[in-house]
Amino acid sequence: MAEQPYSEKIMAEVNSIFSAHLEKQSLRRTPERYAILEEIYKRTDHFDAEALYIHMKTQQYRVSRATVYNTLELLVLCDLVKKHQFGKNLAQYEKSYGYKQHDHLICVDCHEVLEFCDPRIQQIKTMMGEMLHFTVIHHSLNLYGECNRDCGRKPKVKRKETS
Repeated sequence: MAEQPYSEKIMAEVNSIFSAHLEKQSLRRTPERYAILEEIYKRTDHFDAEALYIHMKTQQYRVSRATVYNTLELLVLCDLVKKHQFGKNLAQYEKSYGYKQHDHLICVDCHEVLEFCDPRIQQIKTMMGEMLHFTVIHHSLNLYGECNRDCGRKPKVKRKETS
């Protein structure tokens, strides 16, 4: 799925939404929180909190690990970031404002996450909602499998059967 490029317009909109959320919750609008938001919206991938923290430290931002984790949770609460739990892995995040609904393929070996969008899923949601008198608000579809290319995983060990 093609990601939308970083834009000043999107950043202005997400900053406004985040500011309103912080104000409503009586929380401080710190430069660190906005720096975290901007770094997230520059990304084009799924990421975990620790990877974001390390990236920000290497970019010379003065943020604490706790600030990154807490800010991510605030961004999830105001729907600017989506939190995913892909299997037993750490929680992963992705930006969500202005992005189409999509689903995920997750490699169980290398843990790569691929995105896809299929209009038939929307048709299924609509049909099931109508059939069961249910309003579908959102959905999540994660498909787990193995990459069919060299993804850096360890080769599988073939075991001999013993009789």
